Amino acid sequence: MTTVVFADLVGSTSMFERLGDETASRFVTQLVGALSQVFQQHGGRVVKLLGDGLFVVFSQEGDALAACVAIQKRLLDKPIRPGGSGAPVQMQMGMESGEVIEIDGDCFGDTVNSAARLADLAGAAQILTTHNVWSALGPVQRASLRSLGPMHLRGKAEAGLVYRVEWQTGRDDDATMMGRAMVTDVGPLVLELVAGAQAVQVNAGSARMSIGRGAGASLALNDPRVRCLQLWHLGLLRQPERSRGFAPHRVLPGRQRPDQRRVRTQGRQPLDQFFYPELTLRP
Repeated sequence: MTTVVFADLVGSTSMFERLGDETASRFVTQLVGALSQVFQQHGGRVVKLLGDGLFVVFSQEGDALAACVAIQKRLLDKPIRPGGSGAPVQMQMGMESGEVIEIDGDCFGDTVNSAARLADLAGAAQILTTHNVWSALGPVQRASLRSLGPMHLRGKAEAGLVYRVEWQTGRDDDATMMGRAMVTDVGPLVLELVAGAQAVQVNAGSARMSIGRGAGASLALNDPRVRCLQLWHLGLLRQPERSRGFAPHRVLPGRQRPDQRRVRTQGRQPLDQFFYPELTLRP
């Protein structure tokens, strides 16, 4: 069995925009070189450098986990700021264990793909892994893994258990027990939209609602900037209808007053020109 690790730099695009290509490339090259040494010190072999990341393989799951944790702790204890300013460097990591096909020093297979997908799924300063790694670890390392439950990775037909490594001492200790998440049923999810004294609650059974200046709107907003009537399909817990080009809505920060929100669809009908002042979304 081979353990595969993908480690990617978070926010590299914005860093290149801020520092410029030449300075940012020099910084990333130095950073990746330093991280390579840490992986190698823990028994890893760097298969290839991926621009702003690394692809590494280990023969032991415990060594791979120790290397990932060591890097995350080093970045936390001694922050590295690109160009001497801005946000400190953070890495997102994915780790999987299984069969790997090696050809001319490169590695291929489902294990490699899964590790890459986990790295994509991880947040800043996070390490994600699977039940394959959890089951191969010793009791001490296994206790640092918290189950996030079954998840579908892109390209995988079935969901698999995903674990997050709780590498920061004391973090989420009361929510973790021997690597298993203590998950409770929170019941049906409800989304509440509040505008002034009005409040509308919607859930999975709410097929559609409307927002606008019309008297028949589910949520009436008396503001000249608001469209007369905008029909919403709310895909909270199910796939919405798309026959009219509607899709789940995102709420983005508006470019007007702080109490405004700009709403637009991800479908074929942009709503960038219509503003909903003092509209609050409460999960």
